[in-house]
Formats: sequence, structure tokens, C-alpha cells
Amino acid sequence: MAQLTGLRILIVGGTSGIGLTSARRMLAEGAGAVTLAGRNAARGAAALDALDNRAASFVQGDAGKPGDADRIVAEAADRMGGIDVLLSCAGGDPMPRLLKDIPTAELMADVTNTLAPVITPCRAVYPVMATAGGGAILCVASDAGKIATPGEVAIGAAMGGIAMFCRAMAIEAKRQKIRVNCLTPSVVRDTPLYETLMANPFARKLFSKAESMADLGVVESEDLAALAVFLASPAASRITGQTISVTGGISAL
Repeated sequence: MAQLTGLRILIVGGTSGIGLTSARRMLAEGAGAVTLAGRNAARGAAALDALDNRAASFVQGDAGKPGDADRIVAEAADRMGGIDVLLSCAGGDPMPRLLKDIPTAELMADVTNTLAPVITPCRAVYPVMATAGGGAILCVASDAGKIATPGEVAIGAAMGGIAMFCRAMAIEAKRQKIRVNCLTPSVVRDTPLYETLMANPFARKLFSKAESMADLGVVESEDLAALAVFLASPAASRITGQTISVTGGISAL
């Protein structure tokens, strides 16, 4: 039996990687409609071609900008007749750098450019779900928000911010029957970000070491998609405020 029958799902950051894989899985699990949101129209069109499903559509916008986030949510809600699930995974392509190598003037931009695109859509969708009587919000961060790692000071600050945002929002939003959970992978092999990281000597050294600790196997986007489907489904109706690691054994937090 399909787990997501009839649900209307907005995936911010849905044109590639974890977002696109989740869209495919969610449609296969019976989602009534899926709207992808992203900054690049060409990538959006390519994603729709890859999905090849009439229930999928695309909205262009930069989720880190409040005005765009509000518009993305409004357009998606209008197009689908509401939003039951938000999967927010547009955290950009953060590149590890030692703190001493980050100019002071760039530090907050590194944090904000990772944090804002994930949490701003959550605020934008809040009244839509509250008015409808409930919903599920899923954010994707990373284990860098749990484990202090050299080269991930700025990234870790942003990821820790996403995780705490989800936990705190879960406590507030439960009154409106809205569940909020956070997924925190470490290395996700089959994504554009992985290719970018492995092309950088410092990041490759950092993440190759992490991969060697994944005794259960290095995580792929399908692993995150499967968890997202479960957390979005009625089977997870009592689960909120959780930050769930998906690392293949790299960490256990």
C-alpha cells in the first residue's frame, strides 16, 4: 500500500541530489502532487523531464530570500490546492575550509548561505499548514551540526542551527498538528555536492576518511529518500522534534 497516497508535497532544493531522488520516491509512494523548487529554471526543466510524471511541477526561486520563499510556498499551495509536506533541502554547496582560512568578512555569509535556504521555507509554509490543520516538515542538514570537525566550523554552525530550528519549531508547531524533523547525513555519494567535494583536495581528504568509517556502506540519496517517505507518512504521525543521523556507521549520535 502506498505510504503517501494523495499527499501534496513541496520539495525545496528538489532539482537534483537528495531532493530529486526523494521526489521520485514520493511519487512512487502515491503522492498526489509534487512541486519542486529551485533557483535554476534549466535544472528545474531537466528534473521534470527526469521524473516524467504529470503530478510534478516546478517553481523557480531562491529559498534563502524571504520574499522568494513566501512566493514559492504560495505558488505551490495554489497549484496543488495546499501543502501537506515540505521537504527543505536547499542548503547549497558548502565547501569545507579551516576557520583560519575563512576571511572574517566571509564567515557569516558561509553560515547564512547554508542555513537560510533550509529554514526560511519552513517559516513560509507554517501558516499554510496551520490553516489546513496540520502537516509534516522535513529539513536536511548534516552530521557536521553534531560533531566538531576541522574544516567544518562554519558549516557545522549552520547545520547545528538547522537542527535546533527544527527541534524548537516542533515544540511550537505541535499545537497546530505540524510535525518537524531533521535528517542529518554525513557523506552522500551520488549527489552533485559529493562530486564537488571530491574535486577539492582538502575536502576529499576529509570525506575519504569519513567514508572509510562507513562500515554499513556509504550513504546514497535513496537512503535519505526512504527515510523522508516514512517521516512524511501517517506511520510517523507521533514522531516530531527528532534529528536523525543517516551515516552508514560513520557516527552514532
